[in-house]
Amino acid sequence: MASTDFENLEVYRLAERIADEIWNLVMGWESFAKNTIGIQIVRAADSIGANIAEGCGRGSHADNKRFVRTARGSLNETRHWLRRAYQRKLLSAAEVNRLKPLIRELGPRLNAYLNSIGRFPSTSVTAPQATKNQEQRTKNQEQ
Repeated sequence: MASTDFENLEVYRLAERIADEIWNLVMGWESFAKNTIGIQIVRAADSIGANIAEGCGRGSHADNKRFVRTARGSLNETRHWLRRAYQRKLLSAAEVNRLKPLIRELGPRLNAYLNSIGRFPSTSVTAPQATKNQEQRTKNQEQ
């Protein structure tokens, strides 16, 4: 399997954006909140993009798919910690509303990316476009 330049994948860039948004929020929390929920949520959010990147560096489509599935698990863990943070008044409604569309968008994009692995040539030019096309088809089917 040819290596894909993961930085060009829209799904990866969205995962990065979510992780950075969460980091910026957690940095404003007091130490107890940072050391409990903060560490967990940052690690879970960072793990989404890390698993996409690691999967791209593996030698087979099966390995890549396995890491994308792990990224989906990390997305669910991130959602769990966001719910806990909101319930414990660490996140405002405005902060949640800013994150919610990004989180909602990432799940279908991860699924589309997973479904595209092995179906298209894996080059840094065609793979992101193929993934983008698959993501759009998935998004259209959900509507």
